[in-house]
Amino acid sequence: MDFRALSSSPALWAETPCDALVVVLNAAQPAQDLAEPVAGLLADALKTGDLALKAGRSLYLHRPAGLRAPRLVFTVAADGSAKAYRTALSAAMQVLKSGAARHLAVTLAPQATWSPAHAHALVGAVEEATYVYRHTKPSAPPAPVVSKVSLLVGKEGLKAVQHDLAQARAIALGVAVAREWANRPGNHCTPTHLADEARRLGKAHGLKVDVLDRKAVEKLGMGAFLAVAQGSEQPLRFIVMRYDGGRRGEAPHVLVGKGITFDTGGISIKPAAKMDEMKFDMSGAASVLGTMRALAELKPRLNVIGLIPACENMPDGRSVKPGDVVTSLSGQTIEILNTDAEGRLILCDALTYAERFKPASVVDVATLTGACVIALGHHHSGLFTADDALAEALQTAGREALDTCWRMPLDEEYDEALKSNFADMGNVGGRAGGAITAAMFLRRFTSKYRWAHLDIAGTAWKSGPAKGATGRPVALLARYLLSQAR
Repeated sequence: MDFRALSSSPALWAETPCDALVVVLNAAQPAQDLAEPVAGLLADALKTGDLALKAGRSLYLHRPAGLRAPRLVFTVAADGSAKAYRTALSAAMQVLKSGAARHLAVTLAPQATWSPAHAHALVGAVEEATYVYRHTKPSAPPAPVVSKVSLLVGKEGLKAVQHDLAQARAIALGVAVAREWANRPGNHCTPTHLADEARRLGKAHGLKVDVLDRKAVEKLGMGAFLAVAQGSEQPLRFIVMRYDGGRRGEAPHVLVGKGITFDTGGISIKPAAKMDEMKFDMSGAASVLGTMRALAELKPRLNVIGLIPACENMPDGRSVKPGDVVTSLSGQTIEILNTDAEGRLILCDALTYAERFKPASVVDVATLTGACVIALGHHHSGLFTADDALAEALQTAGREALDTCWRMPLDEEYDEALKSNFADMGNVGGRAGGAITAAMFLRRFTSKYRWAHLDIAGTAWKSGPAKGATGRPVALLARYLLSQAR
């Protein structure tokens, strides 16, 4: 899809060549700076009660008098913020996505101050509305026909707006990869499928990709990763992706994505209700694939490595049992008190593996704990790090990308819950503070570099009628990495 900035003004909107004109209004600024005939059409809609200047309201007009565009949509934002802008655009897209409009012309909300977040709002709203999953659903309806979006802005700052739109579009390509792979069922997204997709992305976009099999992982000594994988018929894969955009020898930034392609809980089996959604347990891995795809498009000047430990967590006669003790790649032993706390087991070996790169930073991404959903709901990803500068960089990136995270504590007192009488640590603490104790577990394997953990259990997918992956936190990660480039 093509997104571009177009120099225009309210006086010229009526002559804009497009299939649909989307006019974003500002509920916080009732006096709209509009020109005829749009101003008259709005006044009439408000007078008749067909539209109210309240956030979330929208109105579609077909063949409006005086406009070159055959379709006009008024949509109301709560204010000039990027977040409100995205909500308003999403409402407009609901009206338009089943129609035949190929080219949309969209205005900025009055009194809105342009920012990169507005670019993400526009691109994200359109891309989300036009995405249709069809890999295993040939009966899915046709995708909306929108292929071009023009943002109508003034001449001042036009170049910067176009730059922001181009970046947002490149990142959206990565979000699409993450969304698509997280949506695929477990039998269509095995560790082998993920490895094949990594290789395909590498070949298509100039990324270096290595895939380690069980024999290689055994030779390395990744005992925690092997323990989780041993109950499945599907072979594990450890995927290493490299983007080399920086100087030779420059310390890379490392992303680590949890790749549990299906999670039954193992011997500590989950309840049947909503277990189908455990296909989304590889959303961290999907976000690493998506971020690497975005980097290949953006071409920032830095080096990035993506690590994906991928396997299933299944109950079997060979499965790891509660009470078993395994030795991680770091040499630390772990008592597996709950086999459903498996994500941290595969991540800890990947985090130790990351040491060999002498990284500038390491960010792991995982649908790690239901406790994080209880703490933060479905709006913010959980952010855990002891590094204030890294926390600020990630939070800023999240705000810019409308893919926000919220910092959680890592006080040493939480570490007490991981004590074990039979190993260096247990893999779970008590019920209280479960997201924090999970992060404290991972922290034990990250002492040699700057590290942050993103728990995306509440943000990686939606349940209910809109069930499906969100592609988060690709946008956050990509914006963070752009901020670290030379």
